[in-house]
Amino acid sequence: MQFRQQALSRLRSPEDIDLPVRYARPRGPLVLAVTLAAVLAAAAWAVTGTVTSTVTAPGVLTHAQGSYVLQSPVSGQITAVLAEEGERVAADAPLLKVRTAAGDTVVRTIAAGRVTALVAAIGSVVTTGGDIAAVERVRSAGDPLMAVLYVPAGSGPDVSVGARVDLSVQSVAAQRYGVLRGTVTSVGRTAQTSRSITAFLGSGQLGEQFSAKGLPVAVVVELDTDPRTESGYAWSTSGGPPHALESMTLASGSVRTAALHPIDWLLP
Repeated sequence: MQFRQQALSRLRSPEDIDLPVRYARPRGPLVLAVTLAAVLAAAAWAVTGTVTSTVTAPGVLTHAQGSYVLQSPVSGQITAVLAEEGERVAADAPLLKVRTAAGDTVVRTIAAGRVTALVAAIGSVVTTGGDIAAVERVRSAGDPLMAVLYVPAGSGPDVSVGARVDLSVQSVAAQRYGVLRGTVTSVGRTAQTSRSITAFLGSGQLGEQFSAKGLPVAVVVELDTDPRTESGYAWSTSGGPPHALESMTLASGSVRTAALHPIDWLLP
């Protein structure tokens, strides 16, 4: 067995026998205090702290008034189409002319807005109650857009009014122009059926698409405005896309949420 020379030399010095033995370095209590403080801080955060997460959901850019589906009041053959998709129309504006057994009938709009879909064509036959057009209600050309996200019902309680949202717009390259910024202004309390979504958006296809994975809740997002951009809205980049945004454009939103995570104590 070998010993260090320093230890052997101390054993040869009898005057060192009565010296106290040092079991810990002077910095030991300091390290212990720091460790206890860190443990207490972690325990306090576990009880009162929050963890930020995101909820992602599909949606669409639209106007606050929603849309309506215009149905034919008569049966017959279409002889004239008096409006085009994308055109703004007034209330009670002529949309189609239909030839019936009793004579020609003009089909008119219910409320003012913008024609977003027109499924009728000259020569085609319509039946009473058949869908012929979708019209988005718009009061004026300057009405701002908003986003409506259809969040899975299970994630709805995690979304709160005032939460920040990033929106990827289908018609805009996010890698180049970034994402839209917005804030949640309302969260639906009841789940939306395919029929209710269709009634608001005026599109049966979107109604089926947004409810395909279960009945969602509607989350309304107010878009941040920025008069310096071409679109008039705020983007994660400085300028955003070099064109205006159109309503009924599909989007995907990431909603930032903060949920409490209290610590669970396990007792023996």
